[in-house]
Amino acid sequence: MVESLSSAALAGGLSWASGIRLYLTLFIAGWFGRAGWIELPSSLQVLESPWVIGLAGALVVVEFLADKIPGFDSVWDAIHTFIRIPAGAVLGAAAMGNMDPAWTTMAAILGGSFAAGAHFTKAGSRALINTSPEPFSNWTASLSEDIAVMGGLWAAFFHPWVLFTFLVVFFLFALWLLPKLWRGLRWLFQRLST
Repeated sequence: MVESLSSAALAGGLSWASGIRLYLTLFIAGWFGRAGWIELPSSLQVLESPWVIGLAGALVVVEFLADKIPGFDSVWDAIHTFIRIPAGAVLGAAAMGNMDPAWTTMAAILGGSFAAGAHFTKAGSRALINTSPEPFSNWTASLSEDIAVMGGLWAAFFHPWVLFTFLVVFFLFALWLLPKLWRGLRWLFQRLST
C-alpha cells in the first residue's frame, strides 16, 4: 500500500511539474535519484544518467532565461504544448514501475491530464500577464512557478499526502481560473485583430 501511494505520488508530481517546468522536473528527479536521496523505479532510472542530468540541466538554464522574457515566454509555452503534455503522460506511466498494464495506462492518461492542466493554466496566465507593460509581474510569475515546481516535487518525493492535497487544491483553482483565462484571451485576440 505504501509503495503504491509513493508510486502514485511520484507519477502525479512528475506529471504535474512537467506541465510547468519539464526540464527542471527531469533534472531534479535525476539528480535526487543519482544522489541516493530518492529511489526511482527502474523505468525512470535513466534520468540518473550523467548525460541526461547534464542535458536537462542545460535546458533548465535555457528555459529559465526564456521564461523571463515577456512575449517570448508565450512562444516558448506554445511550442512546449507538444512536449510537456506527452512527457507528463510518459513520466506518469514510467513512475508506476512494473505494475499491471491497466494501471500503467491509467497513469499515462492521468499524467497527460495533470500535465495539460498545469501547462494550460500556466500558459494562459502568462499570456495575460504579458499584456502588462512592465516585466516585474512576468518575472514574479516565473519565479513563483519555479518555486511551486520544486515544492511539488519535494512533496511528491517525501510527503505524498501533502502532494495529493496540493493537486486537489491546484485543480479546483484551475477549474475556476481556466474559463476566466479563456475569456481574457478571447478579449485579447479580439483587441489585437481590430
